[in-house]
Amino acid sequence: MIKKLTSHVVIRYLISGGTAAISQLLVLFLLNNIFGVYYLFAATIGFLCAFVVSFSLHKWWTFRREEEEYKHGQAIKYFFVCLTGLLINNIFLYILVNHFNIKVIFAQVIAIAFIACFSFFVSRNIIFKYSEI
Repeated sequence: MIKKLTSHVVIRYLISGGTAAISQLLVLFLLNNIFGVYYLFAATIGFLCAFVVSFSLHKWWTFRREEEEYKHGQAIKYFFVCLTGLLINNIFLYILVNHFNIKVIFAQVIAIAFIACFSFFVSRNIIFKYSEI
């Protein structure tokens, strides 16, 4: 049943992305709320941690691209897409926290949802060139 449930790329993307998002939120929460690190800096570190989790899961499980010869090129492309996502993420956070007085964690959840849509399209069609055959 689990194999059938995870046979579709969108389900695998949601599970992989959800795992990365949880790691990002956890790092953000710990750094900002427990250690008092400025929220944009903590969000950046959380985003970089999520990059490692999401790239690994997306490459080998979500999009099932196991070719070693393309690993570095895919990682570089994915990293630049993530840098774009990081810029969008921090702009969203700044606006939501400073102008709308939304709590940092909730603002991060909103930003993650927006960036996930952008990232799925780019990952599927450009970085991992996934097609269901």
